Amino acid sequence: MATLYDVPPDELIDGLAERLAEEFDQPDWAEFAKTGASKELPPEQENFWHRRAGSVLRKVAIDGPVGVERLSTEYGDAKQGTSRWRVAPDRRTDGSKNVLRTILQQLEDAGYVEDTNGRGRRITGEGRSMLDETAGDVLAELDRPDLERYA
Repeated sequence: MATLYDVPPDELIDGLAERLAEEFDQPDWAEFAKTGASKELPPEQENFWHRRAGSVLRKVAIDGPVGVERLSTEYGDAKQGTSRWRVAPDRRTDGSKNVLRTILQQLEDAGYVEDTNGRGRRITGEGRSMLDETAGDVLAELDRPDLERYA
């Protein structure tokens, strides 16, 4: 049986995005929201919300229990620094906590993530089985000889 560690992360996130699109919709404000202070515009991907939700679910499964603050650091970026007379070094900024908090709440309502009373959120058994099923489906779709041992 394949696990989330047996498939490439980008392929797994794409598979999770397809499954999560059936579970919940993105909020109305999501198409206008930036993903962090370092960004000038909102994301242009058609299925950004569900791709980010799949990525967050994978991160919670690997690193959990994890909270919004730590996830926002993970999804942060470098913001270009400038001063009045010269160019300053880049500074690290966090990702949007509202986007991450809303995704975690949606995953919690779907039953894939649970709250640990102040220590963050962790994956549930249902979430782990959905990740493993998706990994198995993705592995079956991939035609790579180096991954055949997991099929």
